[in-house]
Amino acid sequence: MLYFSKLRIILTSIICIFFTLIAINNLFSPENRLINQKINLGLDLQGGSYLLLEIDNKPVIEQKLQNVSSLIKSYFKEKNIRIFNLDLENQKISFNVKEENKEFLLNEFIKEDSEINPYYPRFKTHKFEIKDNGNLFEIYFSNQGLVRLKTSSQDQALEIIRRRIDEVGTNEPNILKRGNDRILVELPGLDDPKRVKSLLGKTANLTFRFVSNNSEDSFGVEKLTYENSLDESFVSKRIILSGENLLDAQPKMNSQTNETVVSFTLDRVGAKRFGKATSANIGRQLAIILDGKIISAPVVRDTIASGNGQISGGFTFQSATDLALLLRSGALPAPLNIIEERTVGPDLGQDSINAGMIALIIGFTLVILYIFIKYKVFGLIANITLIINLMLLLGILTLFEATLTLPGIAGIILTVGMAVDANVLIFERIKEELKSEKNNIIAFDSGYTRSKTAILDANVTTLLAAVILFFMGSGPIKGFSVTLGVGIFTTLFSVYFVARLFTSIYVSKNKDREALIK
Repeated sequence: MLYFSKLRIILTSIICIFFTLIAINNLFSPENRLINQKINLGLDLQGGSYLLLEIDNKPVIEQKLQNVSSLIKSYFKEKNIRIFNLDLENQKISFNVKEENKEFLLNEFIKEDSEINPYYPRFKTHKFEIKDNGNLFEIYFSNQGLVRLKTSSQDQALEIIRRRIDEVGTNEPNILKRGNDRILVELPGLDDPKRVKSLLGKTANLTFRFVSNNSEDSFGVEKLTYENSLDESFVSKRIILSGENLLDAQPKMNSQTNETVVSFTLDRVGAKRFGKATSANIGRQLAIILDGKIISAPVVRDTIASGNGQISGGFTFQSATDLALLLRSGALPAPLNIIEERTVGPDLGQDSINAGMIALIIGFTLVILYIFIKYKVFGLIANITLIINLMLLLGILTLFEATLTLPGIAGIILTVGMAVDANVLIFERIKEELKSEKNNIIAFDSGYTRSKTAILDANVTTLLAAVILFFMGSGPIKGFSVTLGVGIFTTLFSVYFVARLFTSIYVSKNKDREALIK
């Protein structure tokens, strides 16, 4: 029946008042708000930068296979078996063995059992092939292994990107995975992405290595260029320290030279290694290398055992700050390439807000007028319910600090239409019931009850579409699906609790009147 218990009336009233206050909270300045939560404006409304980054996993694959290559050498060395032409090319390890050793290689080397072969990686991540009539053996990543490697790189890169952007102080960034090798970065309110692009584009792989002009260096040497000049130096491939040993890095002014430097602090292991390396190499140049470029190569004057040091290189304070930030956040597992970039100015964002609000006001006003003219008192009830429905929707979005986009505004407008549609279905069903039922209370109750199936079917179908859009879509499409999905629940609540409550009150007081609804 249309009867509402006092408890039900109180709960419905409390819910409506609570979410209305939360929704109105968005209109006040931060210091005057009841709660800290608010609806955030998306990139298309607030303005800002959109970057789609792609992870270049080729260096990671090469590095992993290089490690496997070293394990293969160790394995066969322990077995006193000589291998030939060990090579890494096109992301494949290839090698040959003598004819008499092929059977051993087939029977033991490719076994997954770690007790038989502790060195060879599991077939879960690698594949083993025999070619050229058994003369050539190849090892490479399987499809599953590549997926696992890419996922791991993406997770690491996501965390490091988040650290770097957080340290820049960007307001409410949105950092999301896309596939297994892409990362989406949305930076609302940022209309000059140059600095952020520079920070995200650097791998920040820091190493300390000694300068060596001796081509017979047991570790090998390579020629590297300086970051701020065309000068080159031969540097030993032996890594004394890496960025993993850094605890902290901060920009500072050197009081003696009045130069901006980056001061760093090493962990206990790093400090011990650094002290040992500097004590044994006094008088040599220690190259500080970032992403394959020499930043500086100071001469070691004394043992550095404190675990503290400085990096100089003609920095401005801004460049020193950025370098310190990169070192603190850690090195990316793989290089990142920017494959898509968009910047929305704040003026364009404000134009979108204005256009969206005008569309919402016009649509809302026309719907209210039509419903009121068509259904009179019950049209007024539907309109009041519609306003409460919007307050509920905005209140929930505020509570969860949702991001409102232009498609999100479209989702709100669609919610208005769906809420009206539900009321129209109910009122038309009540008209049908009144033709055969003279008792107004029974007719109205039957109208609400018998229209429920059609309304639920329509809303559940729309909800399924919203869920699919949320999980399959991205960015603005997600914004549309969120507002649409939340709007479905608020619509059902407002129709079957709020509107039905108002209707029951009016019908109960006018139960003997004829033609309550025409």
